[in-house]
Amino acid sequence: MSLPDWIVLGLTLLAIVAYGVWKSGSNKNIDQFLMGNRSLPWYHVGFSVMATQASAITFLSAPGQAYSDGMRFVQFYFGLPLAMIVLCVTFVPIFHRLKVYTAYEFLEQRFDLKTRALTSFLFLVLRSLSTGVAIYAPAIILSTILNINTVYTTLFIGGLVIFYTVYGGSKAVSYTQLLQMSIIFAGMFLAGILVVRLLPSGVGFTHALKMAGKLGHMNVIDWKFDWSNRYTVWSGLIGGFFLQLSYFGTDQSQVGRYLTGSSIGQSRLGLIMNGLIKIPMQFLILLIGVLVLAFYQFNRPPMFFNNYEVARVKQSSYATQYNYLDRQYTQAFEQRKAKANELVKALDGKNEEQIDHAKGALKIADKQSRIIRQDAIALMKKNNAGADENDTNYVFLTFVKQYLPQGLVGLLIAIIFLASMGSTASALNSLASTTVIDIYKRTINKDASDKNYLLVSRMSTVFWGIVCVIMALYAGKLGNLLEAVNQLGSYIYGTVLGVFVVAFYMKRVSGTPVFIGAIISEVIILYLGLSKTVAYLWLNPIGCFLVMIVAYLINKLLPQKSPGLIEPGL
Repeated sequence: MSLPDWIVLGLTLLAIVAYGVWKSGSNKNIDQFLMGNRSLPWYHVGFSVMATQASAITFLSAPGQAYSDGMRFVQFYFGLPLAMIVLCVTFVPIFHRLKVYTAYEFLEQRFDLKTRALTSFLFLVLRSLSTGVAIYAPAIILSTILNINTVYTTLFIGGLVIFYTVYGGSKAVSYTQLLQMSIIFAGMFLAGILVVRLLPSGVGFTHALKMAGKLGHMNVIDWKFDWSNRYTVWSGLIGGFFLQLSYFGTDQSQVGRYLTGSSIGQSRLGLIMNGLIKIPMQFLILLIGVLVLAFYQFNRPPMFFNNYEVARVKQSSYATQYNYLDRQYTQAFEQRKAKANELVKALDGKNEEQIDHAKGALKIADKQSRIIRQDAIALMKKNNAGADENDTNYVFLTFVKQYLPQGLVGLLIAIIFLASMGSTASALNSLASTTVIDIYKRTINKDASDKNYLLVSRMSTVFWGIVCVIMALYAGKLGNLLEAVNQLGSYIYGTVLGVFVVAFYMKRVSGTPVFIGAIISEVIILYLGLSKTVAYLWLNPIGCFLVMIVAYLINKLLPQKSPGLIEPGL
């Protein structure tokens, strides 16, 4: 990067951290540190909820996902608005009325301690793994820029976030996220405009979209019902609904965000805001990836986008073979570029026969480029069996570094850092909340002072920050980070959601049956997921219904006293 880029990057990061620490003020008790005194307005809640979900993974991996697989990932979010409505009706009023710090406190009141402990444990495992992935995303950027090992960049990113989360608590997280999302929206919108402006003369926005469509990348809607297809309307509406409902309703990283709202109404408005904005936002981020695909039809892309892996093979005994493939790839690109120009002329002429012919020729040329690329990847694997063959996380970053003007490169990289800091801070805050409230305060030290609980909260934040950094060191083996984090969630979210659904709506089921049902469900879900029996989004409804069915049957076989009931409508 240039000196102006480094200045923009450094000043943006320092300004965000300083702003969050300043606005948060001092934390004198656990309620201030974990819940921000439950005093934040709806727009703070909304942006905080969005920033928690929209980590660096979203802005780093989503364009790469669209570049390689098209727009179909947007269907993943189709169930989100429905989930927000259910949350506003059921979860939000109950959590607010009970004034809980964590979602799992409610489960002990409804069931028993062991059910609360089980769901807390599942959350701690899942969130620490997912946060490790979120930390790894910006570590990729720094390591690529500085050409150093991701171990050092991971430690830097983790340490920065731990600092202001430990110091400022929930308010620091919320205030920084509000500013982060504002900068992120502006920066990504500007990036989309610049991609179009960088297209060759005579090739406009419409041409780019039509070309991407002819290559099969404008696949926004897929109505086919297929258990093995990850992204369809049905997997998004059904599987996505259950995943989003569990994530926003039972994952403390999100529950802790809307519990900071000053009232039930403010929390509801924040969630509705998230439901209305998230799908268009994700659509536009994916669209940037499609536009980058169109851009690379006229400008030679790297044969492989991960420079680190390319450098390793070029320094090996396979360098000559790789360089030969690289020359072949250049020739194939020139042919593809010629066919892309022919397609643009055919589109301008509106001759369907010529359009179909040009489309077929472009697909053949594109296929040839892909074959050469696969040969290069095979060579990398031959040189190093542990080489990362998935480079989608590097597509957008490579484009930004090579083609955007000075200053803007630093801003966009800062945006990816900001997104990582926001989601990671929320996660660390929620991990600390669950550790202190559901474990320390409940089972270790029930009657400690506020000062003691505040100290333990800060210590827990540091502890989980270290754990997440360790997890981040292994995240590079998970492929596309955007998919990986949702796959990890799908292994657990369905089971946890099932426990909450039983708590809210199956009033006669008691603690032991739902505890056994959750364990049985989790074992089955792990088998289905690891064996790839069904696409990962379907694991969420399957896990939820398994808990409900097994808990109901066991409750029938082992009659128990009716538990204390908490009406969902209250």
